Amino acid sequence: MSVVAFVNQKGGCAKSTTSVHFAYWLFHQQRKVILVDADAQRSSSIWLETLEDPVPFEVIQSAEDLLAKIPQLADRYDYVVVDGPAGLSDATKNILFGSDLAVIPCQPTGVDLRSAADAIALIRQVQADREERPQATIFVSRAVKGTRLKDEAMAVLNNIGVPILNTVIHQRQTVADTFGQAATVWELLGKASVEAADEFDQLFREIMTLLPRSSQSAASPKK
Repeated sequence: MSVVAFVNQKGGCAKSTTSVHFAYWLFHQQRKVILVDADAQRSSSIWLETLEDPVPFEVIQSAEDLLAKIPQLADRYDYVVVDGPAGLSDATKNILFGSDLAVIPCQPTGVDLRSAADAIALIRQVQADREERPQATIFVSRAVKGTRLKDEAMAVLNNIGVPILNTVIHQRQTVADTFGQAATVWELLGKASVEAADEFDQLFREIMTLLPRSSQSAASPKK
């Protein structure tokens, strides 16, 4: 079993969007997966309720319940995907105590870069108590093509001390529309949706290589 947590203290960085798409992607790989919604807004669990495919989820928000229940779910599922709350509270810390991999989505702005650094500091606190677990990684999310901000952010992140995933998820209206359309990018039509789906597929393949049960031969979810 593997527990992958998407964490960051800043809201709006694409934690829920990426968590839902990753859980959906794993579901379509015939993996036994469950998403844990730990965010007060419940965006990911509400979203999954609207999808045609029955991707399992559970809402767990208290720090004590997260510490106790994540290991229990890990014993029952191949993959547990955790949509972490905004902020670096005890809830986030307990999520990290139960995770194998912490993934930090980071928008290419100064505020987000500082927020990512704070998340890394918390991860390192947990790693000191867990023999360097969870492993941590960052990816750039909601980047705008053709801007200097993305390149500048990548340069800063290269010096932050945590591996950066090669895949960048770019800002697209089709991704923003998925929640309201009760869909993921794999169900929506058009060139932008295909491009977004390709980026998510590449991102998730990278994430899988960091897990004990990585699979290089997984196929993309079918529409």
